[in-house]
Amino acid sequence: MFRVTISGAFAGLDEAGRAAVRAVGGAAFTETGTFTFDDSLSAFTFRCQVPAGPDDGEAEATLGALAALDAHGHAYRVLRTAVTDMRDIKIRRRGRPA
Repeated sequence: MFRVTISGAFAGLDEAGRAAVRAVGGAAFTETGTFTFDDSLSAFTFRCQVPAGPDDGEAEATLGALAALDAHGHAYRVLRTAVTDMRDIKIRRRGRPA
């Protein structure tokens, strides 16, 4: 599983688009993606969770997240992306006896 964060700017978001973005606002990582945004809804952060195949890397995860962003149907400009491969995350449990 990958978690992808895309920072960007909307291009010409109309009132219906603003309402649609507000409807999927949130900070959770989901497969369809969620938006956090500034008050003017010009800048945004899109958080998306992308399933990982055995040979998938950051490039495939980024393409998957961009496809999820495109599915929302809003014109945008990407400013930066960040990808975290959750397969590489190690969880240290507290309180386990040695």
